[in-house]
Amino acid sequence: MQTLFVTGGAGFIGSALVRLLLAESDWQVVNIDKLTYAGNLESLAELKDDGRHVFVQADIADRAAMDALFARYQPRGVIHLAAESHVDRSILGPAEFVQTNIVGTYVLLEAARSYWASLGEEARGGFRFHHVSTDEVFGSLGREGFFAETTAYDPRSPYSSSKAASDHLVRAWHHTYGLPVVVTNCSNNYGPYQFPEKLIPLMVLNALAGKPLPIYGRGDNVRDWLYVDDHAQALRLVFERGQAGATYCIGGNAERTNLDVVDRLCALLDELRPRAVGSYAELKTFVADRPGHDQRYAIDAGYIRRELGWTPRESFDSGLRRTVAWYLDNPLWVDHVQSGEYRRWVQQNYSERQQ
Repeated sequence: MQTLFVTGGAGFIGSALVRLLLAESDWQVVNIDKLTYAGNLESLAELKDDGRHVFVQADIADRAAMDALFARYQPRGVIHLAAESHVDRSILGPAEFVQTNIVGTYVLLEAARSYWASLGEEARGGFRFHHVSTDEVFGSLGREGFFAETTAYDPRSPYSSSKAASDHLVRAWHHTYGLPVVVTNCSNNYGPYQFPEKLIPLMVLNALAGKPLPIYGRGDNVRDWLYVDDHAQALRLVFERGQAGATYCIGGNAERTNLDVVDRLCALLDELRPRAVGSYAELKTFVADRPGHDQRYAIDAGYIRRELGWTPRESFDSGLRRTVAWYLDNPLWVDHVQSGEYRRWVQQNYSERQQ
């Protein structure tokens, strides 16, 4: 049984990937997560008794801890998702983004390089360090065009700048030291288990609570939306079959303005959980725009389709319906996230299993 490290595996995308790997592959997964505010092991409750899922609470910026994990578990590779990821938080407090996204990636790269150099020739060739990044490193598009693997970097926020720096570090470790790496840049993810600071779960939960639905500026900023389980499938494909040194852009082919997204959410909620009086759309509230708010993101995912045969399974409408239905069907998960109770759940169910 081969072992794979997933960093940030208690986060939104990471937990989707871990669930997929345990359900559809033979990998043993060592899930390394610091459990910051957005790390939630309740999202992996179904794996609590699965012996192939090993959870370790650790900081990727702790070199001694990373060296010890590599020595103990001898992984075939790493899928690196651990990151601070919310733009608004990065504007208010950029230091944590620099520490985790840049320093943490550097430390993890060095620990991986040291371990990789100790392997035999065949094992070195089969090792992969898969760095998961974002389309936000490319900056902002106008009305036309798409981001692709060759797009120049132009990050605009502390978050995207920190991710851009980490991307450059990963590629430098490949070109300088020969570490076999792959890099993926994805568009906006959505789906079940997403922490409610992000647009879609925030709007769903605010609407259900009768709170305002805050929309930045005129709501005309455009994002390409990618269902999280589709992303997880792509990540597995790239890790297992991607070419060392290559970059793959992963998008949902689902451009929508923020206002379009909110309107669609309101219509779904009107259908699935009607208000006593009126429509949820009456709660829409336009607020001052985010500083440096990029106007449009859109990804050309043609390369990963041609090379690895990946395309998203969910359309935006089908994925959004599944997402809204999940939040309606899982009020306990939502309550625990909003109250912080999920941390108590972690202590009760995982403390004795941390390695």
